[in-house]
Amino acid sequence: MSIVSANPTPADERALLASLPTGLLIDGVWRPASDGGTFDVIDPSTGDALLTIASATPADGAAALDAAVGAQRPWARTAPRERAEILRRAFDAVTARSDDFALLMTLEMGKPLAESRGEVAYGAEFLRWFSEETARIAGRFAMAPDGNSRLLVMKRPVGPSLFITPWNFPLAMATRKIAPAIAAGCTMVLKPAALTPLTALLFAQVLSEAGLPDGVLNVIQTTRAGAVTGPLIADSRLRKLSFTGSTEVGRRLIADAAQQVLRVSMELGGNAPLLVFDDADLDKAVDGAMLAKLRNGGEACTAANRILVQRGVAGEFSRRLTERMAAHTIARGTDPASKIGPLVDESTRQKVHELVTSAVAEGATLALGGRVVQGAGYFYEPTVLTDVPAGARILSQEIFGPVAPIVTFDTEEEAVRLANDTEFGLVAYAFTRDLNRGLRLAEELEVGMFGLNTGIVSNPAAPFGGVKQSGTGREGGIEGIEEYLETRYVGIADPYRE
Repeated sequence: MSIVSANPTPADERALLASLPTGLLIDGVWRPASDGGTFDVIDPSTGDALLTIASATPADGAAALDAAVGAQRPWARTAPRERAEILRRAFDAVTARSDDFALLMTLEMGKPLAESRGEVAYGAEFLRWFSEETARIAGRFAMAPDGNSRLLVMKRPVGPSLFITPWNFPLAMATRKIAPAIAAGCTMVLKPAALTPLTALLFAQVLSEAGLPDGVLNVIQTTRAGAVTGPLIADSRLRKLSFTGSTEVGRRLIADAAQQVLRVSMELGGNAPLLVFDDADLDKAVDGAMLAKLRNGGEACTAANRILVQRGVAGEFSRRLTERMAAHTIARGTDPASKIGPLVDESTRQKVHELVTSAVAEGATLALGGRVVQGAGYFYEPTVLTDVPAGARILSQEIFGPVAPIVTFDTEEEAVRLANDTEFGLVAYAFTRDLNRGLRLAEELEVGMFGLNTGIVSNPAAPFGGVKQSGTGREGGIEGIEEYLETRYVGIADPYRE
């Protein structure tokens, strides 16, 4: 059961933080960094330190991979049902401790508690989904077309895997990778983001309590990411790399992984368009835009980065969206009134503000916000920009903040052209009552995911991933487990031939 209450107090915060492991998890043992190094995890709502934890060295990374390699063979031979039961127990435990996980994410990442609770439910569902997929891993047996042999196709775990997760969804980005790896029989080294590592430490503790064997999951949080993960990617014993983060970093990791011809899954940057047509239900369109824009305070790769509105409804849509965003209370995520928490750090806030000021300088109209909130923490006002000109810098970069740039278009063809005018292709959203138009958009928009009349597409039962510079591979759905399986073919001589 949860340590904290549903309405957490400062005493609950202290009790939760005091209960957390602060070391590195290597071969089932929580231990300090080999050089004794530590770093502080910061509360973005205050700028104060929450907890001091171990910071892994390259030697610690090597030890973690050693443990994963040592555990791989027995773990791969573990019965699928046993792996499934571990995942199911972990799902039950995370669900039972949802208040703990929610508060911890709010403390280290900043999002309001209501959003953190939503992430707990979403992240836990990957554990349940892949517990159910574990026993469904199957190959096939067939007679060759010429009848002269038999074909046996097997599925085997890829092997030791390195996971590098981002700071914006501390639980879900871990479960989305760890759950299918456990289901497939892969061992793992997890390097969580240095900005939000505490949730990963609690989750690793829960997995150990759920019966995950020593060495199957190893956790090496660090402030020296490249120095620690670089040697692991170069090690021939590692067979899989999964990364969620920026396209810039993803490109470098893909290049490094190519030296060992690693299997890679890359969920990279986004620049999602949200299209609103004249025939849209505006109530649903505004609701969807609020979800797509302000989920996680805009700090999401799936966030609506460019809101494209047909001219006939542009004025009314902009007015309604501005009113809705203006009503959002800015406060620490533990405040029951909070609708917008802080951004994760000062550099993120500064980038958001620079994009806003540059858009205004380029001709956009500031309809709401556009200011840094003074005082402690990294808060930024919900912001709406209208009449954003084509070519504005804000339309080509991920904003990662509560900023909605609105662009007007005239025709469907123009909307598709504007939506596809980006190197990214993760997700798009569209609101229209015309089903044929919706189907055309599903085929014409260059994205891996498409939300039709909805502002949220993420679902553990669906494949998550993008095209173009937004990455490769899929997480979630029946496709997600395939990322951790390799196909092995066995040719068998004709049993009837002497």
